[in-house]
Amino acid sequence: MIIYHNPRCSKSRQALGILRDNAEEPDVVEYLKEPLDQMELVGLLKKMGVPAHDLLRTKEDEYDELGLSPDTPEEDILTAIAAHPILLERPIVVKGRRAVIARPPELVEELL
Repeated sequence: MIIYHNPRCSKSRQALGILRDNAEEPDVVEYLKEPLDQMELVGLLKKMGVPAHDLLRTKEDEYDELGLSPDTPEEDILTAIAAHPILLERPIVVKGRRAVIARPPELVEELL
């Protein structure tokens, strides 16, 4: 398992806690320190089966500054996330061929 994690985020900490409470010790990737590139983001999208816009934190200043919207092309969204990792919704948990955005954190239980 992998968790794309921001230790300052309470939801991210809660999701990590749920995993550990269920005897899972995921690889923890602090994506703000180790940003994902576009190919990694494409892989996540395939595992989640969601539109690229779902990966975005729409309340971040960068979202408005970059003029992002639900109509923004997928490639442009992935470019924006790669350049501005703060835009990536968190936490994202991956297990094998599946991944979820664990908001609320209990969604991580789908992978257990």
